[in-house]
Amino acid sequence: MKFLDLAKVFIRSGSGGGGAISFRREKYIEYGGPDGGDGGDGGSVWAEAVEGLNTLIDFRYQQHFFAENGRPGMGRQRTGANGDDIVLRVPVGTEILDEDEETVIADMTEVGQRVCLAQGGNGGWGNLRFKTSTNQAPRRANPGQEGVERTIWLRLKLIADVGLLGLPNAGKSTFLAATSNARPKIADYPFTTLHPNLGVVGVDGVEFVVADIPGLIEGAHEGRGLGDLFLGHVERCAVLLHLVDGTSETIGQDYRTIIHELEAYGGHLAEKPRVTVLNKIDALDEETLAEAKATLEAEVGRPVMTMSGVSKDGVTEVLRALRAEIDEDRLRHRSPQEVEKWHP
Repeated sequence: MKFLDLAKVFIRSGSGGGGAISFRREKYIEYGGPDGGDGGDGGSVWAEAVEGLNTLIDFRYQQHFFAENGRPGMGRQRTGANGDDIVLRVPVGTEILDEDEETVIADMTEVGQRVCLAQGGNGGWGNLRFKTSTNQAPRRANPGQEGVERTIWLRLKLIADVGLLGLPNAGKSTFLAATSNARPKIADYPFTTLHPNLGVVGVDGVEFVVADIPGLIEGAHEGRGLGDLFLGHVERCAVLLHLVDGTSETIGQDYRTIIHELEAYGGHLAEKPRVTVLNKIDALDEETLAEAKATLEAEVGRPVMTMSGVSKDGVTEVLRALRAEIDEDRLRHRSPQEVEKWHP
């Protein structure tokens, strides 16, 4: 299945049915009077977050969604049928944006969450509604209300606890494959990862979700490489895992490149908690490792961790550090009442 995280969609709700102008005409019944029924309501357009989806690929092949119009009213006080609603089923984590691609209409963060994107038009009144003591034979009825037509954007932001960051070939996919059942493509050339991958990682009996995105390079915010198109997928993460290739000859510059791209991306991404790790230590001797670690710590300004995704040295310690940050983030988002009840 192909991965698609941005889609443009055209929607239109159904128009209401028109009211009927009718009079009762039956043998032996004098002064039958008006009996025109109301029109039915038009169908609405809804969005619903569902399980089992992790891409917007379905919206590549169908971009137009039109709800059904309401049926017109009829004589004998018969109301027209309502038009059927139409539901856009989207993955959890989908943002629904207005046509300007900036105004957020809804953020679908929970399974089963529903939001009305376009309300169906009301059905028009039949002439029975206009009968009064002074006008007992009205010859007027209302037309149905027009439906709403609009253009929206769907943008998927994967919901994960940890987001992996680093230059291409920093070992992000190797780490994800070593700690979860995910099987991302791994090779010795840049940009092996072309779309985000999710993996469920466990440590000390606790599981959390890790998102691996394509590597960043200098100038990604200007569109170089794959650009920063996929940084939105780590915006919801509680903590970022920044992997730095320990075999690189420019460790300090590699670290600064990623930090600069986060700052250039904007938002609060650069302010998120980060765990910085020197990766690929299995390829370093003790002296080289000590030198590389000192160089990276000088750039970060605090101690960094070391690990190897291939030999799995230090992986458990890194997972525990990530879990601690996730627990702290969840604690920050609890209400005061929940904090009083919470116990580690």
